[in-house]
Amino acid sequence: MCFFGRKKTRHIAPAHTVVPEHIAIILDGNGRWAKKRGLPRTAGHAAGAETFRRIGTYCRDIGVKYLTAYAFSTENWRRSKDEVDAIWSLLYDYLRETLERMETERVKMKILGSREGMPERVRSLLEEIDRKAETIDGITLCLCINYGSRDEITHAVREICEECAAGTLEAKDVDADTVASHLYSAGIPDPDLVIRPSGEKRLSNFLMWQSAYSELYFCDTLWPDFKPEDIDLAVEEYSRRDRRYGGVKS
Repeated sequence: MCFFGRKKTRHIAPAHTVVPEHIAIILDGNGRWAKKRGLPRTAGHAAGAETFRRIGTYCRDIGVKYLTAYAFSTENWRRSKDEVDAIWSLLYDYLRETLERMETERVKMKILGSREGMPERVRSLLEEIDRKAETIDGITLCLCINYGSRDEITHAVREICEECAAGTLEAKDVDADTVASHLYSAGIPDPDLVIRPSGEKRLSNFLMWQSAYSELYFCDTLWPDFKPEDIDLAVEEYSRRDRRYGGVKS
């Protein structure tokens, strides 16, 4: 199983809809999905991984240029060792499959998050992905692993402070663009639309800087049950909104 399916999916949303250039998704509800079925939480994560493959394919086919997914947060380390180990195993398998298919399926993968504390085999795989991604021009898949927005901003501030101390940057020259250029997502446009399934209505430490003007879309569907039709609903809702970025409608 690879990230993108070989058969092109059909876009069922009305033709007048505006497809966001960048969609970000919080993959939420795997554990609750499993609990409802009397299954271990790890079964929910496996089902969620399959859903991500299908949704990734669909987003590519309808013209999304950047897709960002919140896969493992800095807070997820607090879960049981068995669950954390299972998640890393799934991530490793997914990353390995994607590495093998990146070139043929034109997937440019970027990993957002701290690599400290990751299993060594995952870090080695990410180095291979980094090298291969430099040669690929296609949909950009940003996978947030060991990611937390506060951690990301703290990391950026630390780097800026070090540059100021070294004399390569003047404090008076630090602005929003400076901070953005030191984030894990440097070079990636901010998400137009952030989707969170499962009924929760918060960002949970996800892309807090980048989503300052993103449209937010919440639904009750648990992530493993999420379908292309749910993407259509989100995109249709996005198309009806008036994005003013703090300005006044003319």
